[in-house]
Parts: sequence; structure tokens; C-alpha cells
Amino acid sequence: MSVEPEYGPDREPEYAWPRPPVGGYTAEDLDRLPNLPPHTELIDGSLVFVSPRAKFHMRMVNLLTQSLEQQAPTSMEVLREMTVTLDRSNRPEPDVMLVRAEADEGLQQTTCRPEDVLLAVEVVSPDSLTRDRSTKPGKYAAAGIPHFWRVENDGDRAVVYVFELEPATQTYVPVGIHHERLKVSVPCPLDIDLTRISSRKP
Repeated sequence: MSVEPEYGPDREPEYAWPRPPVGGYTAEDLDRLPNLPPHTELIDGSLVFVSPRAKFHMRMVNLLTQSLEQQAPTSMEVLREMTVTLDRSNRPEPDVMLVRAEADEGLQQTTCRPEDVLLAVEVVSPDSLTRDRSTKPGKYAAAGIPHFWRVENDGDRAVVYVFELEPATQTYVPVGIHHERLKVSVPCPLDIDLTRISSRKP
């Protein structure tokens, strides 16, 4: 009796999905695991892979990054596409962060400590709706990150929901909803024209 080959001209090799270790992956594993897709996150010990982003997401992240870089004081640094290690089992990647500049660890740094993050921003995508509205802000608040913005697409218009940490309960409370203009005084004075995402050059 012949054994059917695992792959050949008429048979595609089966993809070997990564199997998590007992207890789940750890924050350190994101730096060690080979060939992870870009923007892989760790949520509750599980790897989370992101889907392709819409143009709204790209333009919104660009607008926020550019605006924060132009307006934030030199004591703060703007980061995008970098994770924050909340604990052993959670290493999410906010779309944009505002962190203490003094916490800079050099160009080989791959993650931030939550105590150094002043603002975490999530731009909601259809595949990340629950994570961005509930899971991730709950974890950011529990880790003590003082400010959180959630950005949503409302008919190709940006809506920014602004939250601040209530220290007694370690939860976020809403402090504003912004449609065409985002103007806040904390974590630093910022004034952002949200309508710019509809132009060709955000």
C-alpha cells in the first residue's frame, strides 16, 4: 500500500498554523517569533493579525500623526506602528501614541511601557470594532494610560470620541465627541481639522 505524499504536483502543501504554547504567547514572543505579519498584536496571550486597512484608516492615522508632531511639545514623542507592553499576555499596537520623550530607548526599541504613554489612539476598522471599542480601551485604562481617543468613520467623516482616565476606578470616562474639529487641552493643547481626511493630501 502506497503512502500519499504530503505535497506534489497535484497537491498543495498544508499551511502549518502556529500553535500557541501552554499558557499562551507572551509579550517577549512578538520579538522572537519568525515571519509574523506586520502589526501583529498580542491580546490575552493570543496573536491577533490585522486585515488590510481602508483609505480612511490610512488618511486618519497620517493626519493625526502629522498634527501631533506639529503641535505636541518637545517633551512628548509621537509614535505609530509600535506596541505597548501592558503585561505578560497583552501587547497591543495603538494606531498612534503620544509618549514621554524622556522614555526613548533608542532606535532598536520595539515596544513602550504603559507608564510612558500619555495618549493611545485607535482608528476603528470593521474587523477590529469590538477590540477598539471595548477590549483594548479597557486594557489601556487598567494599565493607567491617562488619555484615549477612538476614531470612527461616519459616512466618510471622522468622529473622534475622547476619553480620560478616572483614577479611582481605573476606567475611561467620555469627555467629548468631535466631528469637524478636534480641540483639546490635554494631554497638551491640540487643534486638528478633521475635515482634512477628505482631501487628496491629508
